[in-house]
Amino acid sequence: MERPSPAFVKHREIGFRDPHPDPKQAQTAILLLSDVEGIVRAAIPDLTQNSIHVSYDLGVICLRVIEALLSELGFHLDNSLLAQIKRALHYYTEENEMQSLSIRNDQDHSTREVFMRCYRCKTHGCRDVRPEHWRNYL
Repeated sequence: MERPSPAFVKHREIGFRDPHPDPKQAQTAILLLSDVEGIVRAAIPDLTQNSIHVSYDLGVICLRVIEALLSELGFHLDNSLLAQIKRALHYYTEENEMQSLSIRNDQDHSTREVFMRCYRCKTHGCRDVRPEHWRNYL
């Protein structure tokens, strides 16, 4: 991946709330986000805190997509009034910046790729265990 322009790199904090079946939501989210295209850096600021700091390239992915991915995968995002106001402000400013710079984010591609990666890692009964030559047998 080519190095992103410093002007397009955004730094945000994403908070999580309890109760959740996974007591270490922040660490799990970092492991998941580390493979997503456009994420420059993801880290936990403090081990006692239930939030993560994310740096991402706005030309590739935006905060709305990142939070949509996390919530679709079952993470409980912080929905306090202050968090909702911050989130709305970030969404608005990023949308305006992307429109003024003529940047088009393909949310479907990013979302689909992350879900496919998670689906492949889970154990489930939807895999065809037959060898390739048996699957194509007529």
